[in-house]
Amino acid sequence: MGVEIVPAEVVTDELVEAFARLIPQLSSASPPPTADELAEIVATTDSVLFVARLDGRLVGALTIAFYRIPTGLKAWIEDVVVDADARGSGIGEALNEVAIDEARRRGAKNVSLTSRPSREAANRLYRRMGFEKYETNLYRYQLE
Repeated sequence: MGVEIVPAEVVTDELVEAFARLIPQLSSASPPPTADELAEIVATTDSVLFVARLDGRLVGALTIAFYRIPTGLKAWIEDVVVDADARGSGIGEALNEVAIDEARRRGAKNVSLTSRPSREAANRLYRRMGFEKYETNLYRYQLE
C-alpha cells in the first residue's frame, strides 16, 4: 500500500487518537488537540492539515498555514510529526513535498519553518530538500 498523504477533511475518532499519540512525540509542553480544535483547523481555509498514512495507518501530520502581508502571501509549516515507529520511511519528506506543492499552488512567495537544533534528522531533511537556514532573530512574546 505504501505512503499516502492527504488533507484531513473531517475529524474522526481515528484522527483524534492519532494526535493523542503523535503530539507527545513532538512536544512535551503542549497537550494534544481536542476534536473541536482539530475541527477548527480542518475548517479554515488559511491552513491545511495534511496527514500521512503508511499501509493505511495514520502515522504523521503537518500543518501549513497561509497569511497575506503587504509583501505577499507567506506560508509557514508547523507541527511536523512522524510516529517514531515510522521514521526513516520517507514520510517527513513526503509531507513537506505536499505542503510545498500546496504553497506553490496558492501562489505563496516562500515557505518557512523552524526546527529545534536537537532534531538533527529533521534538520538534515530540510537542508536536503532545499530549505536554506535563514539568519534572523526569532522573538516570542509569551501570552500564557
